[in-house]
This record gives sequence, structure tokens and C-alpha cells, in this order.
Amino acid sequence: MQLIYFSVTNFRSITAAHKISLHETTVLIGRNNEGKSNILKGLDTAMTILQTHAIKARIGRVPFARSRDESYCWSRDFPISLQGRKSGLQTIFKLEFTLNDEDIDLFRESVNSKINGSLCLEIKIGKDDEPNIRVVEKRGKGGKTLNSKSSKIADFIARNIVFNYIPAVRTDAEAMDVVRKMLSREMRMLEKQEAYKNALDTIRKIQEPVLKELGNKIKLPLQEFLPSVKDVTIEIPEDARRVSLRSDFEIIVDDGTPTSLAYKGDGVKSLAALGLLKDRASTTGASIIAIEEPESHLHPAAIHQLNSVVTSLGNNNQVVLTTHNPLFVDRNEIKSNIIVDSGKATPAKSTKQIRDILGIKASDNLTNASYVLVVEGEDDVIALKAILPTLSDVIGKSIKSNLLVIEQIGGAGNLPYKLTLLSNSLCVYHCLLDNDDAGREAFEKAENEKLISIKSNTFITCNGSPNSEFEDCLNVSSYAKAVLDEFGVDLTTNAFKGNQKWSDRVRKVFLTNGKPWNDKVESDVKYVVANAVKKAPNDALNAHKRNSIDALVECLESLIGS
Repeated sequence: MQLIYFSVTNFRSITAAHKISLHETTVLIGRNNEGKSNILKGLDTAMTILQTHAIKARIGRVPFARSRDESYCWSRDFPISLQGRKSGLQTIFKLEFTLNDEDIDLFRESVNSKINGSLCLEIKIGKDDEPNIRVVEKRGKGGKTLNSKSSKIADFIARNIVFNYIPAVRTDAEAMDVVRKMLSREMRMLEKQEAYKNALDTIRKIQEPVLKELGNKIKLPLQEFLPSVKDVTIEIPEDARRVSLRSDFEIIVDDGTPTSLAYKGDGVKSLAALGLLKDRASTTGASIIAIEEPESHLHPAAIHQLNSVVTSLGNNNQVVLTTHNPLFVDRNEIKSNIIVDSGKATPAKSTKQIRDILGIKASDNLTNASYVLVVEGEDDVIALKAILPTLSDVIGKSIKSNLLVIEQIGGAGNLPYKLTLLSNSLCVYHCLLDNDDAGREAFEKAENEKLISIKSNTFITCNGSPNSEFEDCLNVSSYAKAVLDEFGVDLTTNAFKGNQKWSDRVRKVFLTNGKPWNDKVESDVKYVVANAVKKAPNDALNAHKRNSIDALVECLESLIGS
């Protein structure tokens, strides 16, 4: 069995990602905040809904382990911008599977229905958070019969597909939870053994008299005040007993000093999770592994090793991953790389398209560059490439000859990772960071890892503003018309004035004008501003707020001239 297509409609930032074609390895590529992670999470949500639906039908209730796991919450997962409309208030997932002859026989045996080798399921879920599952693209009498067996079909899928989701873990708790879930899944295999079942039954029988005695201790004082109380029983649900036996453990890693995995770095935890999957015994049916940004938290040298692990996983599993790292791009099968942009997903058409979406250019070869200016976003790259040559001939010539490369990190949080890459490539770099919480926190973390110093960094500072970002250094007049033409919002009004950082002031004006505001809108506005600056860089800087850029020019000239 293989999952060949997956569709997502109205899930978080994804409004319409139809019929995403899945291969042995499928790579989701896109800029930040375009929805790569949400597509992956959507796949996880759809599979979890199927599994929960199957188990609920099997045992008559939501199992103990699932009741604590909100796989879908309408108020959180349905696009906020669409929640006020009157119709179309459902999230829709579609999964299309192809079945081989063995799968078809197993389906007939499990569901008591014939199928022609293709199975497409649609999951709709709305405000009540209750899923409706049906078979689609089935015509006539047979289709109606299959639709009446949604629970059995969901059970067939749940039993014959092993699905693992590895998010880009960000905290110790999340990292350990990933490993814990995988170990729990492996331990669950014991529950099929007769000896293990007998052992569980023995534990239940031993616990029964203790629980009964505890119930009596509670019953007696209650009856004194409430004579109507006839009995009190304490029960441990059977699935809760099984879950506790397969989920409480500790992993000790001995790398010279035996240490709990909980106290290792996030990269080690991610590798531990992948290690559990690498040599897993093959199973009937299908195995799907969804991995979010496998390169996160890893040293560049380890990323090459990890790529080998991911490649080997693709031999016996379907792998779906998101990445910003070109190392994971499938160069042999271009269409297996999926471009995620503006809430939609389409197969890549060319290597150039992939390079453009990842921000890779032939001129930006970091191995050959001598100096790198590290900035936070793509818009900063566009604007600074235009502005800096107008301020310094030395810098202008260096950019033109690729001696100096301006490289984005896709958000301040990626700073340590990017600087590690640059250090590994023996590049000399200087950083330009927004002077806000994210920028300051990223600097502190990189400084603690000895990747950056006060000398090698310039913060954007503007007098009178506690927080500042690159756009604060620009003249409003240089981009106001472009913003008005594109979004219908006038930034030359008094509402835009103040000492808040630029994005907070723009947000206030947009909301005042009844316009939506979220991460994507902010990114789009910054992109429009950057391109307006690119067209007229000579007059782009604000004479009263350009001190940070002037300081940057001095640092870069000194760096290049040293």
C-alpha cells in the first residue's frame, strides 16, 4: 500500500493544497511562513483522525491515550481569517492510496468489500471537531456500500499503515516526547504476544483486591454523609494499563559519561528518533515518515550524515520532509520537490525554481565568498544590495565581484545554525540584526556558543525607539506609494508615527484600515518595501535614522580592507 496523493483545504495557513503527489521521498520547499510545516502537520492530523476513528469504533469510546491528544481543534486549526464566513467552515483532508494484490485481498477480508486497487478517503471536520469520513470517487452501488463502512475502512488503514511524525523539536519536552512516542509504538508490538497478554491479565488480577479495598475506604465515609451511596469502585482502564507499561522509561546515552537523553542537545534527540526508524523491521502495508526540518539543531558535518540516514529511510518507507537546506533536495526527480507558496503546493518544474525559492544563486556560493553579511530576511538582502553600493565604492565592487555575499537566515532564530555553517565554510562574516527581542535573543545564544561577538555584529538602533528593525532606517516616502498601490493602505498618516518598531506601526495602520495582518502579510509588505527601495536606493535612507547603516558600512569596509 502506498499513499500517492494528499490534499489539504482550510487547515491553518493552507487554504488549498490539492492533490500533492507523494513519492518514495517527497521534499516540501518554501520560504518561511508559507505553510510547509502546516502541510506536514495536516498529514499527521489526518492520519491521527483515522487512527482515533478506527479505535473508537473498535472499543466503543475514545481511548485513554487519545483523549489527551487534541489532534484537531477548529478554533486553532481552521484559518482564522475565514472563521467569520457563513459557509465553507470545514477543514478537508483527502488521502488517496494505491493497493497491490496482497492489499486488495486483505481489504476484502477486513472490510468484506471488493476494491479495484485505488482507495480515496475524504475527512471533513468542522466546528464540532467531529470528523466525517467517507470514500470518494466511487460511483454507484459499490460506492454507497463502501461509504457505509467508514469505520472498517479507517481501521484497515490504521492497522496497515505505520505513520511517524517528527516535528522540528524546539524544547526538551517536545524532543523527548517524539522519542517516547516512537518507543511506545515499538513496545506496543509486545501486546500481540500471548505471554504478554497473560502477564497483563495477571497484573489486573493482582490489582483488583487492592483497588476494591481502596474503594471501600472511600465508600464508608461517603455513606455517613450520603446514605444513598451504594458502592465506590476504582478502575484502571485496560488501555491505560497498557499505555503506562509502554511509555515510562529512560534512555541513557553513554558517550564517555552515561547521561539521560533528556539532557542531551536537540540534535542528538532528533537523531535518536530517526535511529529508531532506520533499521525498523519491515511490516505489511505502508510506512510513512514525516520529518520537519531534519537539519534543525545539527552541526553542518552531521547534516551530511543525516542526509544518508534519510536516504536510507526512503528505501523501505515513504518519506515526506520539509527543509531549507539544498542538501535534501531531490535533484534526480525534480517533481518530487513540492513548492509551497501562498498557502498552495505544486510540484517543482525546474532546478532554477527550487534555487529561487531557497534563495540560492550561482553568485552566492559561500564556499568561494571571502566575506558574508548575514541579515535576517530576503527583503533585507534586496534592499541592502541596492543601498550599500550607493554608500561605498569598496562595498559595491565587492558585492559585484562576489567577494562579499549578503546571506539571509530566514528569521533571527536561525542565526546560530547559519553561523555554524559559515564557520565550517571558513567564511569571515558580519551580522546585521533587528534590535528587538528575537534579534537580541539570537545574538545572546550565538554569543554563548562563541559564534558571534560585539565586533562582528551591528544592531539596528534608532534614537528614541526601544525596538528597531531595518525598515525603521528607511524614508517612508521611498515606499509609501508602493504600499498604497499594492495594499490600499496609506502609511503617510499620523497613525504610522510613534516610537514602536516599524512592523508594529504598520500593523496598527493596517488594522485601523480594516486590513488583515499576520506573518504572511507582514512578509509581503516588507517584500514590496524592499523592491521599492531597490528602484530608488539613493533616497531610501532616513537622514535621522540611518546611523546603524552608516556604522555597518564602516564595519564592512574595515573587514574587506583588513
